[in-house]
Amino acid sequence: MPSQTLEYPKQPYSKVNRYDDRASYSLETIHHIINTSPVLHVSFNAPDSPFPTILPMIGQMGSFSRPSADTGDVLDLYLHGYVSSQIMNLARGSWGRDGDGDENNKEPGLPLSVAATHVDGLVLSLTPNSHSYNYRSAVVFGRAVPVTDAAEKLWAMELITNSVVRDRWRHTRVPPTPAEMQSTAVLRVAVAAGSAKIRTGMPGGDSRADVGDPALVARVWTGVVPLHPVAEEPLPAPGNGVAQVPAYLTEYVADFNDHAKKTALEAATTLMKPKLSAK
Repeated sequence: MPSQTLEYPKQPYSKVNRYDDRASYSLETIHHIINTSPVLHVSFNAPDSPFPTILPMIGQMGSFSRPSADTGDVLDLYLHGYVSSQIMNLARGSWGRDGDGDENNKEPGLPLSVAATHVDGLVLSLTPNSHSYNYRSAVVFGRAVPVTDAAEKLWAMELITNSVVRDRWRHTRVPPTPAEMQSTAVLRVAVAAGSAKIRTGMPGGDSRADVGDPALVARVWTGVVPLHPVAEEPLPAPGNGVAQVPAYLTEYVADFNDHAKKTALEAATTLMKPKLSAK
């Protein structure tokens, strides 16, 4: 853990404007949201499309040069995908030159925006306009280049595999075969900026007039429905030859469920400063 809290620089494209009191630029906060998200949405501009491309991908923050680095440290984002996919080809083509066609910008790599979101609760208020979610969201911006070093690529694949299920890598047939390594590509994204936005607590956006209306308050239920993912009991595959579910997997399922429920309940009960509108 760094001796001080590190933050990403606030850039025009990364700064939170609406409800900026919910914003965080802390590396630890942003990296934790990303590393606990099962799916990342990766956006980039493809030269043959009039619209931005968005892909659901698997990824993880980490440091190959400092494997024991904490989430509060400066980290790269590693993304895993098929070797011939469009994003991999574009990143490969941008390696060693400007990735966005701007001759004045000499930074190598394909420009990416990556988003991660967790929903922790349904916030139900007196009026439809004040309904919300309790959520944790993060967006990072950076440039992606292909990982060409064999050791770093193998390390990144292990990092990402263990983000799916803790300690899964060493409980599989490893290392991957040369054919598997050749068909898989890994991108390393050097993050230039990022921000997080988090909401917790009970409803707080209703007007003074509505809150002060006894009949309305008596008629409309308000509060939070905590929301969290649940991992069910593992189901064996038809070809599974292991009689008992391994201990590392049952422990992971139990820990996952306990943490997810605790996070949702804490989000519902963590106080936020109420914002009463004048309407």
